[in-house]
Amino acid sequence: MANTLIPIEERILTPAEVAKLDARRRHGQLLIVIGFQFTIICVLVMLWAGQDATYSPGWARPMLYWDIFTGMVAVFCFLRGLQLRKGLNEFFSY
Repeated sequence: MANTLIPIEERILTPAEVAKLDARRRHGQLLIVIGFQFTIICVLVMLWAGQDATYSPGWARPMLYWDIFTGMVAVFCFLRGLQLRKGLNEFFSY
């Protein structure tokens, strides 16, 4: 009996194509984990970014810039990871 959870286009893949699909999905999962880690760093840096934005003169606001950078990297990793992981039907325990 065919597994109905698997999309129709994935039911006829060769073993090499299945390995490539699994590698793509694992890469997506890795990017999601990296996105979570950057989110944690972004929240921690945000504690100093507000003070930096308030009290630093001119354009010298390095913590604010690091906070913006880490936030952008986190969003990119989340979106790209979700895009690569599309169609995941199994649970990874790692």
